[in-house]
Amino acid sequence: MLQRIDQTKLRESVYSALTAAFTQGTFAPGDILSLRTLADQLGTSMTPVREAVRRLVAEGALIDTPNRKLQVPLFDEARLTDLMRARIALEPMLAKIAAERMDKATLNRLESILAEPAKSGDQPDLGQNYRFHFVLYNHSQSPVILPIVEGLWLQYGPYLNLMIDRAGPSIGRGNDIHADIIDALRKGDGDETATAVERDIRRSFGLIAGEMFKA
Repeated sequence: MLQRIDQTKLRESVYSALTAAFTQGTFAPGDILSLRTLADQLGTSMTPVREAVRRLVAEGALIDTPNRKLQVPLFDEARLTDLMRARIALEPMLAKIAAERMDKATLNRLESILAEPAKSGDQPDLGQNYRFHFVLYNHSQSPVILPIVEGLWLQYGPYLNLMIDRAGPSIGRGNDIHADIIDALRKGDGDETATAVERDIRRSFGLIAGEMFKA
């Protein structure tokens, strides 16, 4: 279910709500989306939803099919491999930059996110995972790399939905590796932070597609 949005900043609020849904695994590969259904769930007219959807199509999160249906891209091994390569190339770099400029306030915030109580049941908290990574990445203050990584997560989000379905209870919360990231940040070790972030990325891809993506 999508979160209803603030009517005072309609266009950006709709886009932000849909972006959050994509990056946190609300939709799965192959899902067909309806403008009317999205508008009803968000509590808006179709016009701002249509505008947001155009942006998502341009960013690769949605496909406008020949029969005018909106579809989340289907599972594609080559696409998934490319996403993994891109994330491994860029996210450890952002993490290293962030580690080298880390301050106590940001470290405390990361520790607070990590300490959030687990949700009931076996499902991981994908919102927590997203917040942890982007508090870290935003601290890099990279004007070029950060928007690219945000776009990669937008395309990767539907695979998180698939990961939950395939991995089941064994998925955990990933906090063991997140704890390693924080340990490296405490030491001010950019290389160790980058290595832990890469391990976290590889773990998530391994949960989706098995041995082909494991380190």
